[in-house]
Amino acid sequence: MNASIFSLRIYYEDTDSGGVVYYANYLKYMERARTEWLRSLGFEQDRLIEEEGVIFAVRSVNIDYNAPARFNDQLEVVTSLHKVGRASLSLQQEIRRQGEEQLLCGATVRIASLDAQQFRPKPMPDRLYQTVKKYDK
Repeated sequence: MNASIFSLRIYYEDTDSGGVVYYANYLKYMERARTEWLRSLGFEQDRLIEEEGVIFAVRSVNIDYNAPARFNDQLEVVTSLHKVGRASLSLQQEIRRQGEEQLLCGATVRIASLDAQQFRPKPMPDRLYQTVKKYDK
């Protein structure tokens, strides 16, 4: 699996008074898509916390907004691995209207693997690291 696709519909609550998706909501959609990406690889974040003591936190986001999404649009968030380290991931995420090529929003998101108690860097569990490493570019 090179990329994961997460679909969603834009609701009125996602938009501003002009019917355009509020810019911060794209980050929420990307967060959901990353959770689904991990799930598609066989990993649940709550289990990683409980069983491995690992939590993921966004370290940085570089995002470009190219065109607006609007009320009732059906979107796809494509998530793919860009780079993996023992305690970090870099993911590419792109948002498009379903069935269209135009990129609405794109981001590179750096994720840190942290100790769930101390919030200090902690290597990912080996099984997760080995699974993700298969998709490193």
